[in-house]
Amino acid sequence: MKALLRLLIVLGVLASGAARADERFDVICVRTPCGHLVARLEGAQWAVDYRYRNNGRGPDQKEWLSTATTGELYRTEGVSTYGAVIRDRFAREPDGAAAWQSRVDQGRQAQPPAGAVYLPVDATPWWMGELARQLRDGAERPALPAGAVRAERVKQLRLAEQDLSLYALHGLDLMPVYAWLRDSDGQLFAQVYPGWGGTVREGQSALVPALENAQREARDAHLTTLAKRLAHPLPGLTVIKNVRWFDAPAARLRGPSDVFLFEGRIAAIRPVGSLQALGVQQLIDGSGRTLLPGLIDMHAHVEPSQMLLNLAAGVTAVRDVGNSFADLSLMRQRMASGELLGPRIAANGFIEGKSPFSSQADFVPETLEQALAAIDWYAAHGYRQLKLYNSIRPEWVKPMAAHAAALGLRVGGHVPAFMTAGQAVEAGYRELHHINQVTLNFLVGKDDDTRTLLRFTLPGDKAHALKLDDARTARFIALLKRTGTVVDPTGVAFEAMYLQRQGAMNPSYTAIADHLPASMQRSLLAAEMEVNDGNAARYAASWKVMMDLVRRLHAAGIPLLAGTDATPGFAMQRELELYAEAGIPVPEVLRIGTWNGAKHSDRAQELGSIERGKLADLMLVDGDPSTRLADIRRVALVIQGSVAFAPDELYAAMAIRPFVPSAKIEAP
Repeated sequence: MKALLRLLIVLGVLASGAARADERFDVICVRTPCGHLVARLEGAQWAVDYRYRNNGRGPDQKEWLSTATTGELYRTEGVSTYGAVIRDRFAREPDGAAAWQSRVDQGRQAQPPAGAVYLPVDATPWWMGELARQLRDGAERPALPAGAVRAERVKQLRLAEQDLSLYALHGLDLMPVYAWLRDSDGQLFAQVYPGWGGTVREGQSALVPALENAQREARDAHLTTLAKRLAHPLPGLTVIKNVRWFDAPAARLRGPSDVFLFEGRIAAIRPVGSLQALGVQQLIDGSGRTLLPGLIDMHAHVEPSQMLLNLAAGVTAVRDVGNSFADLSLMRQRMASGELLGPRIAANGFIEGKSPFSSQADFVPETLEQALAAIDWYAAHGYRQLKLYNSIRPEWVKPMAAHAAALGLRVGGHVPAFMTAGQAVEAGYRELHHINQVTLNFLVGKDDDTRTLLRFTLPGDKAHALKLDDARTARFIALLKRTGTVVDPTGVAFEAMYLQRQGAMNPSYTAIADHLPASMQRSLLAAEMEVNDGNAARYAASWKVMMDLVRRLHAAGIPLLAGTDATPGFAMQRELELYAEAGIPVPEVLRIGTWNGAKHSDRAQELGSIERGKLADLMLVDGDPSTRLADIRRVALVIQGSVAFAPDELYAAMAIRPFVPSAKIEAP
């Protein structure tokens, strides 16, 4: 019976007499207050109110955590960031059985494991703090419906005369999730996300930078330990023998050949056995395998804890399209020193206009003069590309694009509200992000405010009626072609948005879901938007039109860029599959994922193709993805310059079941 009393210890809020009745928090988006969290002790339960707004979206959520031992112990309801209905309930019956019902599943265990904790699908930061508080002893607890969780204290800090401890929570995600607790009573002080802000005690937002820095140190110490274990140096001369290789600019398979790598670069590509080199230090057998240039994700928001996912999938370079300059600089420095593992990073400068719907960033100008000054800053710091965002005023686009072009920067991004994609291109855009933004070109009215969720719902509701063989579409595509504009569709960011129902597997990850930990599999059952009987057929038809537009763009010669804006690595593989499913020939899909990315991020002189003298950023795949694209998941080895990575080791470090055994690196 004692074990059963601890069943929902994560939610157990067994409040001490010192607990306050009203716990208030500020939500900070970058450096700007954007919402609140209030936890109030009402009799035998905590009642939580959680709300924030950033980038025109955010959750509205209520949560109840009971201190009782039976009955309803946890409940939450509300609306998620993208408008999906939040609902989750956990209860313990008088006989000790556990029962739950969420928006993705329901279940009951007559005899739950001793000390088991329930993991909600949608939980607030307050719940996360209670989880950390109840797991402070470090013991691993079984989780319901599946998995296990534990907490590890990784940092102590004294700020504003308060002693704080940082806890790493294991078992909730592929990498630890962090929460700051007060040592005095063990209650939540803050949950922060370095570079992005977080939730912190009311009036304590000035402490967020110090909390972020300390959390970075703890996070990076963990990642540095992994880096030392997972990186395999390739000193001197390496030969990948008898391997077929993908000629990305030509979009065709060549070989078999012997490919020679020396000091991090491709030294020679020769017929098998024709070059008898001395001093070979490493041999890699390419028989039955295909060598490709490393994939390049052109729409990333880099976060150090997720970078191993990129490498494991063969993504050796990315373009970050919206991140803190300071954070990116620090990441690059630590990768250069070998402290962190991750893809090579090119960056877009990010500029958003000031409005109630702004996405907070380094630059959120209120005037055109401030916007032009931001462009000057990016030019002075070596940026080559700019991403403009939703709240940029339409009348600013032309002078901003002209100013950027004079400084050698290309402009693209989201289409500002109250503007069409065609108008943005005519004003100077040379790149359009997101297929929903491109589709809106044919849908928006002059009063439609696409700073809101309308930019997602309007394409879902109306794109199905578009006729893409009409003169309007032809004129738009001709405009893109005449101006040399490229398109970054990020289809994988929208596939589930328009197709997934609550409780169904996210279609973008169906092929890999059973390789993930149980808690992650369950999270993929939660849909971002509310697809239901009333809109499912309409949304599915609209999605088909959007992907047909991608096919038509490619057929017309508009360069496509393979970006994801989603889970690193796995999303890149699915993005390429979406292009193939839309009707683009597979070899051309592979060119989009490699050569196009290098060319349009100003790195074609070093990356994107297998050529003598280029950086040895390569992926070795079991099978032939140029004829069977699904083989793109069968990555046997990844090489980044003079370092090799075994994907099975990378995946195992994240509790992911590997897809194929890694290729052996052997002595000659």
